[in-house]
Amino acid sequence: MNVFVAGASGAIGRPLIAELVRRGHTVTGMTRSDAGTRALADLGAAVARVSAFDARGLEEALRRSRAEVVIDELTALPKSPSEMAEAAPGDRKLRLEGGGNLHRAARACGVRRYVQQASGFFLRPWSGLADESEGLAVDASPRVAASARTYAELEARLLAAGDIEGVALRYGFFYGPGTWYHPDGASADQVRRGEVPVVGDGGGVWSWIHIDDAAVATADALVAPPGVYHVVDDDPSPVSAWLPAFARAVGAPPPPRVTVEQALAAAGEDAVYYGTRLRGASNARAKRVFGFRPRRLEWLTA
Repeated sequence: MNVFVAGASGAIGRPLIAELVRRGHTVTGMTRSDAGTRALADLGAAVARVSAFDARGLEEALRRSRAEVVIDELTALPKSPSEMAEAAPGDRKLRLEGGGNLHRAARACGVRRYVQQASGFFLRPWSGLADESEGLAVDASPRVAASARTYAELEARLLAAGDIEGVALRYGFFYGPGTWYHPDGASADQVRRGEVPVVGDGGGVWSWIHIDDAAVATADALVAPPGVYHVVDDDPSPVSAWLPAFARAVGAPPPPRVTVEQALAAAGEDAVYYGTRLRGASNARAKRVFGFRPRRLEWLTA
């Protein structure tokens, strides 16, 4: 197929481009930087030098690519999660406004399918693992709720368009090369400095996905039935389990433990939510529909 990837030089973009090219697709990667252009060309992709905020330029780039499928991996994430509060407005603007331009251009160009990055970790809290029928935590703590509302808007836009097939991939937290959660990543540095505690009972359940497994699943989504899929591994884990294991894996001391009250005073409601209330996601649908087979969370096997 002819595939157009937005966000092509990001953490998932590069392994995704490599996987698509390996499968024989004709791929155009969208980037604005010289470094991104070189990386995409080295991977065997054509390059579209265009901004997501340039609606006319986007449509022209899509027409040139003759795209049958658009994959929207647009993000504006910082180098460290410690900078996320400052980066969040720009990230939201890119996903909603820039992504809106991309979605409209795809429809105008007669693109058959639109694959949207979504979230498998801002799900409404409840017991057990959530399936794809579960909504997002739009009433959670302030920044979690804001992120959940962004993803809810993305999914609503995608699924309401009757003239294009929509696939929403609710990824878990990315780990692996080029992500925050890698021995060379920013989160590992935070853990080594003792800056990431277990809050309360550490009961918040995080869903994960290796960046390479996410790329494989996204390539599979080119032919999967339209709809929403949880792209997470088999090991949704409470903070009390994954954080000490991650610390050991990156050569850090055991993480400190703080009470909910201490976390509220030091870091606010969002830190407590991440530590105690996140809900894990079930990947059963992706396994059943397109044979998704993620690796086990590597820290739990160490």
